[in-house]
Amino acid sequence: MQIEILKSKVHRAVITEANLNYVGSLTLDEDLMDAANMIENEKVQVVNVNNGSRIETYLIKGKRGSGICCLNGPAARMGAVGDIVIVISYATMDFEEAKKFKPSTVFPKEGNKI
Repeated sequence: MQIEILKSKVHRAVITEANLNYVGSLTLDEDLMDAANMIENEKVQVVNVNNGSRIETYLIKGKRGSGICCLNGPAARMGAVGDIVIVISYATMDFEEAKKFKPSTVFPKEGNKI
């Protein structure tokens, strides 16, 4: 049996930009992506702590060390600069493998720094 489980999480990043006139996605500081074991184009769920919205999109690498967390395209309507978000990715794996799997979790500090 295959199940979907938490793979990676960036817990409580702060939105730094919202760019409605972009094709779509979430731009995230590459340092945060690396620390959370996430890659460019990976499907993620973005949960907005401030307004309760939950969206699915994909990741774009942001400049390393910039602290960027930018909602792009239609996603920009789901949050505002200063909102706190949780960025989550999932993996599908065998049930027994999933029992042993440990997800990567990152708790950014001020400025979305590691």
